[in-house]
Amino acid sequence: MSAIHNNLTAGRWFELSLCEQMGIIGTEIGRVIRAKKANNEPALANAVDRTLDLFDLTISDPHRLGQLKEIVRAREIFTDSLSKNPAYGSTLEDIDKYFLSFARAARINT
Repeated sequence: MSAIHNNLTAGRWFELSLCEQMGIIGTEIGRVIRAKKANNEPALANAVDRTLDLFDLTISDPHRLGQLKEIVRAREIFTDSLSKNPAYGSTLEDIDKYFLSFARAARINT
C-alpha cells in the first residue's frame, strides 16, 4: 500500500462508515473520469493511484471483513474498466454511478 493518503493510514479511514469510504472512492473515480476526458495523463495516473490506494485501505479495514467480496469486486471492475477491452464491459461512468449511491447514503446518514 502506498502512502498517498498518510492522514488516512493513521487510522482515520477506519473510523469512517462503509458508505463514507465508498463515497470518497467515488470522488476519486470522478477525478479519473475528468482527467481521462481532458487527456491529462499525469493527472489520470495520479487519480488512478489515489483510487487504488483508497480501495486498498478499505480492503485492509478490519471492520469490512463481511463486505470484502463486494469491495474487492468493485476494485477489480474499476481496474478492468481502465483497460482498452474491459472484460466486464463496464465503463468508468457505470462505476461512477455505483459509487454515487454510497456518497448519497453517507450524506443522509451524517
